[in-house]
Amino acid sequence: MKYHQIPSSLFIKNRKKFMDEMKPKSVAVFNSNDIYPVSADSTLPFAQHRDIFYLSGADQEESILLLCPDAPYEHLREILFLRETNEHIAVWEGEKLTKERATEVSGIKNIVWLKDFEKTLFEIMTYCDTIYINTNEHYRSAVETETREARFIKWWKEKYPAHQVAKSNPILQRLRSIKEQEELDLIQTACNITEKGFRRILGFTKPGVWEYELEAELIHEFIRNRSKGFAYTPIIASGNNANVLHYIENNKQCHDGDLILFDIAAEYANYSSDLTRTIPVNGRFTPRQRQVYDAVLRVKNEATKLLTPGTLWKEYHVEVGKIMTGELLGLGLLDKADVQNEDPAWPAYKKYFMHGTSHHMGLDTHDYGLLYQPMEANMVFTVEPGIYIPQEGFGIRLEDDVVVQQSGEPFNLMRNIPIEADEIETIMNS
Repeated sequence: MKYHQIPSSLFIKNRKKFMDEMKPKSVAVFNSNDIYPVSADSTLPFAQHRDIFYLSGADQEESILLLCPDAPYEHLREILFLRETNEHIAVWEGEKLTKERATEVSGIKNIVWLKDFEKTLFEIMTYCDTIYINTNEHYRSAVETETREARFIKWWKEKYPAHQVAKSNPILQRLRSIKEQEELDLIQTACNITEKGFRRILGFTKPGVWEYELEAELIHEFIRNRSKGFAYTPIIASGNNANVLHYIENNKQCHDGDLILFDIAAEYANYSSDLTRTIPVNGRFTPRQRQVYDAVLRVKNEATKLLTPGTLWKEYHVEVGKIMTGELLGLGLLDKADVQNEDPAWPAYKKYFMHGTSHHMGLDTHDYGLLYQPMEANMVFTVEPGIYIPQEGFGIRLEDDVVVQQSGEPFNLMRNIPIEADEIETIMNS
């Protein structure tokens, strides 16, 4: 891995928190992701399942974590199963985790080769009444492939039909949404790498540059700072492309007088950052562009102040909508009649700002978090308002990542990344 080793103390804490939530006489199983085929012998790059990584630090395919806190023997309470490595694998695929190295990474003492998983599970199931299965219940999930977890669940149900079933996901939704300090430090590192990439493109952007050239500059800067690359598919949208919310073609030339919307960010050690900035191709905002830009920035700043303990996500978005409505009235994009006659289910401001303002962030860009529960300290949220005006040929979105504090305003993990229009113009013209 490119990233520096994470202290195993983080994963030890995470496992303890999870096991404290488990029912008596229960076992929980977590599988790594598959390596997905493309065609012939080609595969996509491996990306670890975030849950097994969160609980063990194991960043390797064909891994299984088993937790059984009430097992009668200590060596059965935490087990990490790994694919057995050998000299042949080392030559053809590279170094894999040895048992000693796996213990160093995870803090788990009992490392067992994968070939012994079924035999070990059988013994543990004789001590347990309940098994925790790890289903994907994220509110944005849309899984069409059969995952390794899904195949395990299907196999387990046939093998052990008399046992009760519980779900890991509700526990992990709560635990993963509240970050440990080590996790905040990793997200901060991802944000710092993102800053380096953004500053690089501020000096590179000029009329005539292509969106994909900007993407290349970013990936270069990210990888040279120990990131695997983008935390998500990058959006580099010049001109009217910015009005397509998930524009990812990045294949157009950037013209004098246009704006470019960048929704780009680096990952680090599987932790995400999530940045959006909008800059002028020629280094100068027009008066109208600046007017809209400053309005979006004001909404972002006011919305950020609302992210405090006890706030409900749904009510927060209602309040942000009111702030945005005021700005759109000031810009002449809405009038009082639009607001008075609006459909409460789709308020007038949605014509120009049609997406949400904030989501949880962490190991996943759209991270775990139960939206019906009040916000708590050490939750990480994005703040990303935007105004999209196809008839004027541009859209503007601004986004930072912030940590909810016990009291006061959130802490901005992207506080050092230029966002004020004057600063952006100064850097681009220096």
